[in-house]
Amino acid sequence: MIDPEIKIKLSYISGLETVVVDELQKNDFQIINRNEDSMLIEFKSDLFEQVKKLRSVSKAFLVLQDGLYNPSYVAKHKSILNSLIDVVIKNDTFKTFKINCAGAGSEEVRSIARYVEDTYKISESDEADLKIHIVKIGNLWEIGVQITPRPLSVRDYKVSNMSGAMDPTIAYAVNHFANLGSAKSYLNIFSGSSTLLIEAAQCYENLERLVGFDNDKKHLSLSIQNIKKAGLIKRIEIKEADIVDNPDFGKFDVVVSDLPFGMSISKGEDLEGLYKYFIEYSERVLNPKGKLVVYTSEHELLEQILSSSNFKISRSLEIKIITNVNSYLRPKIFVCELS
Repeated sequence: MIDPEIKIKLSYISGLETVVVDELQKNDFQIINRNEDSMLIEFKSDLFEQVKKLRSVSKAFLVLQDGLYNPSYVAKHKSILNSLIDVVIKNDTFKTFKINCAGAGSEEVRSIARYVEDTYKISESDEADLKIHIVKIGNLWEIGVQITPRPLSVRDYKVSNMSGAMDPTIAYAVNHFANLGSAKSYLNIFSGSSTLLIEAAQCYENLERLVGFDNDKKHLSLSIQNIKKAGLIKRIEIKEADIVDNPDFGKFDVVVSDLPFGMSISKGEDLEGLYKYFIEYSERVLNPKGKLVVYTSEHELLEQILSSSNFKISRSLEIKIITNVNSYLRPKIFVCELS
């Protein structure tokens, strides 16, 4: 019998809360509470596999929360971990584990590690499959086990990661705001490694035409590898083209883009000019009542250009992303319609 205290904790990129809530409600999950970058949902064994399929979520954990569950308490009541680990290992294969906890070298935490190793016959490793944490959150201690060996945001179709590539959960959000359920045609400008295209194709079978173009041969090569890995080579068209040449691929119901910025553009490239080309081109290729959804860190520049265009911003969403140097990026998603 499942311990009634067990909950599922979902972590996600700050700013995507509404997207996560929409996805959970479509799948009948019961939300217990939520904050900026995580939420707790009710754990039901029959919904466990559905959690693994969530596309807006970065990571998912089984957790227990209580004021008692500090490392010393867990060391004395090690079997409390069983209620979490037993559920997780029934649904996946794990060969190694790691415990993330303050005082990881203490005798209490070492004794917990020995217990996990002896009980489950898996070895401790820094690059672990089974990730366990014991952390204090406010007045509560939380014991958690990540339910999958890799984060949910690591997609199977990714052959390799392109520098600066879009996080798949953000790509899912961009497509979510594009209302693709009622669209037939989809164009991805500056398509990069095709994360947006693949997410769209996997989630929206109604899309009859998906086209992407880029002028970087390395991007195009990686894009084709990812599309093949996803089994979508017959559904997605990838073209080599430069937007300044005004390529003609027809008209589309939706245009999306992860716009180049910062280190992702060529040295000396005129970013303002590039964005103007992009907006003018999007005006030409969108069908009446079509949607433009854009993701960029250069949002002030984009807003300025949009203000002089035929587009009206119907929604904008700021996202907060922590970098590997513990600073933050604050890009935005813009949803635009032709006025």
